[in-house]
Amino acid sequence: MKMITNVSEYEEIAKEKLPKMVFDYYASGAEDQWTLKENRNAFSRILFRPRILVDVSKIDLTTTVLGFKISMPIMIAPTAMQKMAHPEGELATARAASAAGTIMTLSSWSTSSVEEVASTGPGIRFFQLYVLKDRNVAAQLVRRAERAGFKAIALTVDTPILGRREADIKNRFTLPPNLLLKNFEGLDLGEMDKTSDSGLAAYVAGQVDRSLNWKDIKWLQTITSLPILVKGVLTAEDTRIAVQVGAAGIIVSNHGARQLDYVPATIMALEEVLHPNHFWIFFFINLKKSTASIAIILATGTNQLKSCSFFV
Repeated sequence: MKMITNVSEYEEIAKEKLPKMVFDYYASGAEDQWTLKENRNAFSRILFRPRILVDVSKIDLTTTVLGFKISMPIMIAPTAMQKMAHPEGELATARAASAAGTIMTLSSWSTSSVEEVASTGPGIRFFQLYVLKDRNVAAQLVRRAERAGFKAIALTVDTPILGRREADIKNRFTLPPNLLLKNFEGLDLGEMDKTSDSGLAAYVAGQVDRSLNWKDIKWLQTITSLPILVKGVLTAEDTRIAVQVGAAGIIVSNHGARQLDYVPATIMALEEVLHPNHFWIFFFINLKKSTASIAIILATGTNQLKSCSFFV
C-alpha cells in the first residue's frame, strides 16, 4: 500500500477496492447532495487568526467526556455495516479506538453485536440507538449495551424515514448476503428486502418508529441509568428542549448529509446551538483531508462549550 498522508487518500483506495454498491453507500448523500458538499466547503470560509509568541512547547490534547478521560478531542462516530468494508469491521474499529485512547460509538445497524464488540477488550464505548416500532426491541438493545459495559446512549432522532439517496436507489442497495445486522439476529429483524430499490430504505420504513418525540427521552430514562445524548440537533430551539427534558448533551449532526438535504453544515450551526448551561455539545463532522477542521471547531467555541468532534 502506498503511503497515506490524509483521510481523502483512504477514500481513493476504497473506491478502487470496494464494490460500487458498498462504496456509494458510504460516500453518497441525500437528494442533490448540497449539504454533503457544504459539510466540506463551509470550513473553507472560516479562517484562523493566529496569535504568535505563545509558549506551545507543552501541548496536552487530553480531555474528559462524561467523566471519562480520553487522549484527544476526537471520537469515533457510529457507522453502520462496517464489515462491508473489512472482514473485521466494528471489531477492528473498537480495538483501534481503544489503542488510541478514545471513544467508539457503535451503530444499532452494526454487523457485529454489542457483545462481540465488548469482547474485543477494554475501552470506552457509547451505543447509538434507533428506536423501533417494537419498543421492547429498543429496550432490549439498551439493556444489552448497558450489560456489555457501554457508557452512554446516543439516540438518533433525525431518521423517521431514510433520506432519499439516489446512489442507493440506482444500486438497489442491500446488505451483502454473508452479513447480518447482528444486534437484531434472532429477532427476525436482521435482514433487508432484496427486491426494493433500496433495501435499507425499505427496512427503515418498516422498522423505525416515526412517532418518536421529546416525551420518549423520559421513557428512555426509565429503562437505563446511562446518560442520553440526542443525536441530530441543528437548532437552538431543539437544544433548549434537550436541556429541559434532561438529556446529558446533544450531538450536532446532519447525519453526514445523508438525511435531509439543504440543511446547514454542522460547523454553521455551532453558534446557534451554544448553550450557557453545563451541557455537553458534540459535533459530527465529515473529516475529508485536514485535521484543521477539528481545530476550527475547537477554536470557534467559547468557554461555555464543552466540545468534542465525532468524525467518520
